[in-house]
Amino acid sequence: MNGLLIPVKDLRHAKQRLAPALSQSERTALAEAMFDDFCASVAQIRCADCIFVITNYEPAIDRARSLGWEVLRETAQESESASVDAASRICAGRGVTSLARVPIDLPLITPADVEQVFAAARPAPSAVIVPSRSGTGTNALLRSRPTLFPSRFGPNSFPKHSQEARNCGADLVVLRNERIELDVDDWDDLQLLATRSDLPAATRSWLGRAGLLPPAIAASASAYAIRPNSGDALEE
Repeated sequence: MNGLLIPVKDLRHAKQRLAPALSQSERTALAEAMFDDFCASVAQIRCADCIFVITNYEPAIDRARSLGWEVLRETAQESESASVDAASRICAGRGVTSLARVPIDLPLITPADVEQVFAAARPAPSAVIVPSRSGTGTNALLRSRPTLFPSRFGPNSFPKHSQEARNCGADLVVLRNERIELDVDDWDDLQLLATRSDLPAATRSWLGRAGLLPPAIAASASAYAIRPNSGDALEE
């Protein structure tokens, strides 16, 4: 059984590495916009038999329940690795055999991207890792079995996860995917994101309000908002 695991931190304290450029309210609004787009995309996938959200953030709990996803409520958040490993044990106990952890700060992710991760999985014991754009982080991690090896999220997590996979004899697949690779941690990530022509609605709207969209993309964003001879607001 395939499962998707989504860890969500308290977005009121999101994106601390952007603090030199953005206020906390701006960072929270950005995180919420990306979360909206992420949920809209993931809600369309068909490759996962169950979707779990582990969090103690009430708006995320409400959103997950509205989408029919299962909430694993935390009383505290020690670290992402601790949260993911605790959830992985629960998922394994419920019959999940392949579990993919995907973070919410991937605004470009599409259903096909998630399906690609699951399609790359090999018979257990195995792992699929999608590294970050820098090649040092882990932007998606699928383990078959869910508790195959411990999580090592944080600095240099990609080589750490790769080593953990080798240590336990797992069949390791390293998958490159430019949309999954583009998470938003720092100012360079945000500037690169703003140049994309495939921006989803909520993130594009936030970037527009923040004045970060290049002129050509900003113009196209406003051009399609109302179609001539139609009273309906339309999106791409």
